[in-house]
Amino acid sequence: MPELQLAPIRKIIKDAGAERVSDKAADKLREIIEKVATLVASRAADYAKHAGRNTVKKADVELATRDLTLVIGK
Repeated sequence: MPELQLAPIRKIIKDAGAERVSDKAADKLREIIEKVATLVASRAADYAKHAGRNTVKKADVELATRDLTLVIGK
């Protein structure tokens, strides 16, 4: 079951310049965003564990995001 609601996803697409957004487009973007978020969160948790912490901090998320940008480019 998806974690994110479709309304904010539609708003993101519209804010990017679309006049209208299909249900399938919003659902697909939601799926992609959730996969990317899960990837970043998992990597951030790895960084926290490596540092001997149970708490994921902002810096862990930033490092994980940097890893992701190296993979997909800017």
